Amino acid sequence: MAAIRRSDTKIELRLRSLLHRRGLRYRKDYPVRIAGRLVRPDIAFTRSKIAVFIDSCFWHLCPEHGQIPSSNRAFWKDKLERNAARDREQTAALESEGWTVLRIWEHIPTEDAVQTIVNAARGLRVSDLD
Repeated sequence: MAAIRRSDTKIELRLRSLLHRRGLRYRKDYPVRIAGRLVRPDIAFTRSKIAVFIDSCFWHLCPEHGQIPSSNRAFWKDKLERNAARDREQTAALESEGWTVLRIWEHIPTEDAVQTIVNAARGLRVSDLD
């Protein structure tokens, strides 16, 4: 598991590139301290408080594609359920501080994901999007 990338995955790089081409400026892997804990959205628009997480179907238990492996099932069930619980806790913590949280599943087409993010930022001046 040490070889699993925490940031700069192919999906993130592609999504960030398209956002940048659309003129959106953001912070990547931006640390946000909330209630004594550190939350790191994959993409953050700090001034408008929009946090974007790109979640893989396996590691975050996608309701459509997430599956618990049949080998060493107890370990994986516990591990993946803890990941999903942490996601819910982080989302709640950010929202309680006024952030808009977008969770994008890896199976969502990149262009659709970009449009979701652009729609969340719509109505704000580009200068408001840090």
